[in-house]
Amino acid sequence: MSIAQDETCRFLVTCEHGGNRIPAQYRDLFAGQSSLLRSHRGYDPGALAMARELAKKLGAPLICSTTSRLLVDLNRSPNNPQLLSEFSRNLPNAARREIIEHYYQPFRTRVEQAVASTIGTGHRVIHLSSHSFTPGLNGIERQADIGLLYDPARPGEVALCREWLAILKTCAPDLRIRRNYPYTGKSDGLTAYLRKRHAADCYIGIELEINQRIVRGGGLAWSNLRTCLAETLVMTLDRIAL
Repeated sequence: MSIAQDETCRFLVTCEHGGNRIPAQYRDLFAGQSSLLRSHRGYDPGALAMARELAKKLGAPLICSTTSRLLVDLNRSPNNPQLLSEFSRNLPNAARREIIEHYYQPFRTRVEQAVASTIGTGHRVIHLSSHSFTPGLNGIERQADIGLLYDPARPGEVALCREWLAILKTCAPDLRIRRNYPYTGKSDGLTAYLRKRHAADCYIGIELEINQRIVRGGGLAWSNLRTCLAETLVMTLDRIAL
């Protein structure tokens, strides 16, 4: 039986940086910052569209946020100094608590409950977290179109990403695909946080990173890439036993 059809598995798709919305009560903090909010610092362009494609193809629930990471970063642990940006970290304690209670905690709790309840019913969770990255950083061009981020110490994650990369190279040979690039899969993030709470045979967490050069280019190339990634993921899940 394939993993995609295996009744022991359930899929979850999340998007932590799906938009650049600033709630009305905090907009004064971002006066004159519209360009910054539209940049990669404000959100992950294309990540939500990709997440929707994956969720549709997998028949999976999608948990997403369109609140800008410049207000609060949903992909950071509560004690991470980058949880709040320079625009929100110097607010009074009460205002910071309000941001965390109203915009951070509900999202994180929803994801944690979805994972825990699924595991509690005896199913394995395969969690895809959708992100995108800038073509260059600090003057250095990034040498990838797609990044697959995972923990090398978790065999299920290794197997999934190894096979997904191999299928992508066959189906889309022009794509530059790398594992644990441009970030490491063990860096602080939602998947890393969840790994600490669930065993490797219960939880598989993969971050998908897409080069924003393709997203910004739009058109058929971007549409085809979303379809390609979703379809090859299903092919991957059909071929491997995690």
